[in-house]
Amino acid sequence: MANPHTPAPLPDPGSLRASDADRDRVAALLGEALAEGRLDHDEHGERLEAVYAAKTIGELAPLTADLPGGARPSAPAPNLVGADPNLLASSVGSENIVAVFGAAERKERWLVEPRTNASVLFGGVDLDLREAVLSQSEVVIQCAVIFGGLTLTVPPGVRVRSRVSALFGGVSTAELDNPAAPDAPVVLLTGLCMFGGVSVRTRSREAKK
Repeated sequence: MANPHTPAPLPDPGSLRASDADRDRVAALLGEALAEGRLDHDEHGERLEAVYAAKTIGELAPLTADLPGGARPSAPAPNLVGADPNLLASSVGSENIVAVFGAAERKERWLVEPRTNASVLFGGVDLDLREAVLSQSEVVIQCAVIFGGLTLTVPPGVRVRSRVSALFGGVSTAELDNPAAPDAPVVLLTGLCMFGGVSVRTRSREAKK
C-alpha cells in the first residue's frame, strides 16, 4: 500500500508544455545568432520553424544548445513549475499582498499565482520563491512600493525580468544571477517604486537569508 504522505514525483522539466513566451525567448536567441554570423539564413529559418512547431520545453532546448546563451545544465528550479498538484488546485489566478505601516511575507511552501499584486506603503514585503510552487512557467509580480521596500528572492535557475519604474527610489538586481537556459521559469517584475527600494536577488535554498 502506498504511503499517503509520500509526495508525488516531480514532473520532468523537459516534458512541460512550452508557452508563447518560451518560444519567443528562443526565437530572440536565434535572431542574435543570425545577426552575429553564427547561423546562416537557411539554418536560422530551419530552427525558427522548429521553434514555433515545438510543443514542449524539451523540444526547444536543443535548438540553442550550440549557441552562446543557449541551453546549459541548470539547477532543478524548473521543477518548481506545477510541482504540487494540491497547491495548484487551490489557485484562484491572482493574489494581493498588502503591507501598510507593517510587513508581509511569503516564504517556504506557497503557490505563486499567475499574477501577484504587492502593495507597500510605509512597510515592507518579502517574497521568497526558493521553496515556492510556480503556477506556470512565467508568472507576473506587479508591485507598488511607496516609502517602503520589497525584496524578491529566487533560487538558482529562475530568471527575473525587471520592468519596475523608479521615481526617487531604486531597483537593485546586483545580486541576481539570471540563467541563460531557454527553459528557465520566468518571473516578470513590473510596477512602480517611489521613495523606496526594490531588491531582487538569487539565493540557494541552503542560504538562510
